[in-house]
Amino acid sequence: MSLGTIDRTPPPFFRQGPSALTKLAFFSALALFLMVADTRFEFAQPLRAAIATGLLPVQRALNVPVQLWQGGADYLRGLSSALASEKAAQEKMTLQAEKAARAERLERENERLRALLDLRPSLQVRSQAAEVLYEAADPFSRKLFIDRGATHGVVLGAPVIGPDGVLGQVTRVFPLSAQVTLLIDKDAAIPVLNARTLARSAAFGGAGGGAMELRFMAANADVQVGDELNTSGVDGIYPPGLSVAKVIAVERRAESGFARILLAPSASADGVRHVLVLEPLALQQPPREAVVPDKSERTADRPGDRPGERPNDRPGRGARR
Repeated sequence: MSLGTIDRTPPPFFRQGPSALTKLAFFSALALFLMVADTRFEFAQPLRAAIATGLLPVQRALNVPVQLWQGGADYLRGLSSALASEKAAQEKMTLQAEKAARAERLERENERLRALLDLRPSLQVRSQAAEVLYEAADPFSRKLFIDRGATHGVVLGAPVIGPDGVLGQVTRVFPLSAQVTLLIDKDAAIPVLNARTLARSAAFGGAGGGAMELRFMAANADVQVGDELNTSGVDGIYPPGLSVAKVIAVERRAESGFARILLAPSASADGVRHVLVLEPLALQQPPREAVVPDKSERTADRPGDRPGERPNDRPGRGARR
């Protein structure tokens, strides 16, 4: 065989075709064309939907270990939180059971003492909730307006209390609203009882700086800083035992016979939105019976006789012998 007849072309495995740069440019242009065409005409949407549908079982199968890991961790955290909550609830229940037993014991003791002293049961104070509308614009007084009035049963003198104690007293009633004068007002006054010494006195507002004052107390009166003052209930307005104020300063003056005692109110009107309006205690008490004079004190009602005077005692008439 002559050398001229030998096929010198490379085998198919070594055939390279177009250059790599040509292929890169061609496929880059094709990819850019397909992206623009898909953005404009959305012709690849069915293909993407078919691929996503086919790959969904694979994705879910691959996500199962992750879900198992997360679920196990959440279960362990939830179990630990549930055990801690159960322990806290058991401790709280124990404390509440102790308080309930103590309150029940005190209630039984109170009933026995009342039965022993032949005291009537405590009055059930009727009340209604009210919302604070606004504060009076007068800078020299401390008054509030509530959304309950005469049509709701609010009467003059009704006590108004807040979450921490007595706030004031209804001083003006309108059909759908009422005016409440606070205890720190310069015209406010309330009878109080010292919880430590059981001494009665009167607390007045207008001491300045939102404080109250215990007036007409002797310089040597047994009053100390920190004493709690509650309503005494002897005025027929406020129920007994409501918190009023606490003693914050006692100034005993040598030149004066009275001491200057400053009080901090238990309840503050700042930020209070809802209050409780109580019915005055005097409206819940039975009416007083009319006093009938004794027969020995009655007179003959003769003409000219004055009431309570016997005929023989009149001037100018001596006693019968």
